[in-house]
Amino acid sequence: MNDAFKALSDPTRRTILQLLKEKDMTAGDIADRFDISKPSISHHLSILKQAKLVQDERHGQTIVYSLNMTVVQEAMSWFLGMIGNKGE
Repeated sequence: MNDAFKALSDPTRRTILQLLKEKDMTAGDIADRFDISKPSISHHLSILKQAKLVQDERHGQTIVYSLNMTVVQEAMSWFLGMIGNKGE
């Protein structure tokens, strides 16, 4: 879970997750939405993969990235647990 929180600390990675929430995308599709280099996007995707927040699937020559909802839900559950039951 620590890797997930570290990955979520970066605004670019949070934006990538928001994009992937809408639809699965290739690294090129994601890079087209930013004013940073494609290698930088690849680095961000690598960190998100390491944190298991995204998963990738090869389709021939193309790699498609998608949101790993299981880990996202675990992180949200942790956050909600932190704000719930306070003072009880």
